[in-house]
Amino acid sequence: MKRSSILQVIAMCAVALITFAASRSGDEAAPLFGIKIPPGYRDWKLISVAHEAGNLNDLRAVLGNDVAVKAYREGKLPFPDGAIIARLAWEYVPSEENDKAFGRSQSFVPGAPTNVQFMVKDSKKYAATGGWEFAQFKDGKPDADAALLKTCFPCHEPIKARDYVFTQYAPNP
Repeated sequence: MKRSSILQVIAMCAVALITFAASRSGDEAAPLFGIKIPPGYRDWKLISVAHEAGNLNDLRAVLGNDVAVKAYREGKLPFPDGAIIARLAWEYVPSEENDKAFGRSQSFVPGAPTNVQFMVKDSKKYAATGGWEFAQFKDGKPDADAALLKTCFPCHEPIKARDYVFTQYAPNP
């Protein structure tokens, strides 16, 4: 199967599972800066999908609110204040059902959800972290302590030229 076909399958699976497997919105805030799960984030537009190997070994759907998606589409950097990027992740598991259809072992799909992460842009409030705040949730509850969240920005610093954002926009072909 071509790489583009695999990415299309991953994107379709990720979008389909967003409604069913993503963490629910909650009122609890992440411990470092008080970020809450934005209401309606599961209805945001798809920016990209990814498969992370290694210790993470997950599938990810990256969504953006209207402010973030507009900036992505226009190639606007830095992202404007109010942009929010969500990263939803699932375990990466083989699909025996799909493999039967393909006649060989080649298909992987999202399994159990792992967590939801957010990047929130406010250049004044979060000036010390490049204008971004980071939050992580599992099952609708904060899933990272302040020490862990403080490791987010140093990881993003090498991509300062892209306003500290790893994910690039993946428009439809």
